[in-house]
This record gives sequence, structure tokens and C-alpha cells, in this order.
Amino acid sequence: MSASEATPKPESADADILLYRLQACPFCERVVNKLDEYGLDYHSRFVEPLHSERDAVKRVVGARTVPAIIDDNTGVAMAESGNIVQYLDRTYGGEN
Repeated sequence: MSASEATPKPESADADILLYRLQACPFCERVVNKLDEYGLDYHSRFVEPLHSERDAVKRVVGARTVPAIIDDNTGVAMAESGNIVQYLDRTYGGEN
């Protein structure tokens, strides 16, 4: 069964990956699609639309931008969709 045919896993509150995101954000959806492609359990935390109110994100990744992830499996915390997708490919996609 290919990844596109697989039924996406539901989000799990016990997941090791936490994704900070906004509703209807194309950059956030890019990361969601990659997480789903690899069948990774994750938990979404939706953040405030105003940058100035995203202190929780800034505390963990040093910036108020989303998407941002915390991966408890590896101890990685990062922002920026391109960086996150590359990280997921390297870490969970078998690409080296």
C-alpha cells in the first residue's frame, strides 16, 4: 500500500511530535502532509494568529513563526516549513 493510499493516522495526545500551527496555513499544511506521508503520530497545537501573541512558540524554538515542531524522539525543536520537511525526510524517510 502506498503512502497516498494509506489512511492518515488520527492525531494523538500521546504523540512524541508536537506541531504548532495556524488554521488554513499552507506552510503548516505542507508539514502536516509530510507527517501523514510518514505515518507519524503528532499532536497539533493551534496558535494565535497575531505574531505578538505566540510566546509559547518563541519559548521553544526562539521565534514566533509557524509551523514549528518539537520532536521528543530526537530532542529537536525547529521552525520554518522547509527546514521541518527536510528534517522529517532525513529522520523518518530513510534519506541520508
